[in-house]
Amino acid sequence: MSVAAGAAAITGWTVRFGFANGQQVSQFWSSTLTQAGAAVTATNLSWNGSLAPTTPTTFGFIASWSGANAIPSPTCAAA
Repeated sequence: MSVAAGAAAITGWTVRFGFANGQQVSQFWSSTLTQAGAAVTATNLSWNGSLAPTTPTTFGFIASWSGANAIPSPTCAAA
């Protein structure tokens, strides 16, 4: 996933999304990622939280599931 600052610089970011079909995160990188049931939260690490205006960074994860696999709908918040 990609996260970018808007018109102003940011000093941290958080992305939240939910898995509708019981998917479980098995690996992640370039973020601190937590999962509580269907709710997943990714936050920046010390080296990728401060972003200049319009500057992007990326993070990723691998999730596993059985059965249907609905696409998650992320929401973002910046500091």
